[in-house]
Amino acid sequence: MKAESGATVAIIEMKKVSRIYQQGHVSVPALQGLDLAILPGDFAALCGPSGSGKTTCLNIVGALDRATSGETWVDGHRLEAMNRTELSRLRRDRIGFVFQAYNLIPVLTAFENTEFILALQGRPVAERRERALSLLKAVGLEGLEDRRPDELSGGQQQRVAIARAIAHDPAVVLADEPTANLDSANAEALLELMEHLNRERGITFLFSTHDARVMRRARRLLTLKDGRLESDQSVAAA
Repeated sequence: MKAESGATVAIIEMKKVSRIYQQGHVSVPALQGLDLAILPGDFAALCGPSGSGKTTCLNIVGALDRATSGETWVDGHRLEAMNRTELSRLRRDRIGFVFQAYNLIPVLTAFENTEFILALQGRPVAERRERALSLLKAVGLEGLEDRRPDELSGGQQQRVAIARAIAHDPAVVLADEPTANLDSANAEALLELMEHLNRERGITFLFSTHDARVMRRARRLLTLKDGRLESDQSVAAA
């Protein structure tokens, strides 16, 4: 994927991407010829009704699922040309994930969850410790580093998930319904944190959401309908 002279290279690009699932003898299209591009520094939300293809889109971009046809580029890599090992490395090194259900490792502390991906990368112990402690402080969890997930509130667990998602300086963070299990106060605080990370650190965020609170803060709204991009609107966040 090469940019034209003077053009900004998309950090995520999907070209005529389709994903069809088989349910017995029935073919169920989740995405149908989807085209979209996410630029570095975007704070963008995929929105639309249930079944519109939001999560499928995020799973393909995150190399958790493969498209049936089309091309998907992430950080300059064409996913269709990569084998499982290469895709695993891409997820480990260049993509951060924030899930609706937090997906923290229950037997690990907040500190250990945050540094986990750095350990997988083989980073030195001292570097991992400094990075994890700094990030937990940045997300407002200083003093709670030794607590396991069951000793944290939902909002605190999601803050650990964000610290983990950005620990390895990913090219993009994919957030699938990150506010769905949070009350209004925690959801707003979490969104403010992610917006701060986007503006101050330049981290690219792509959300999948039907939460109006997320959509109000997004600077791009990508509306999906029946697996196609219905609209792409740049907005001023509230």
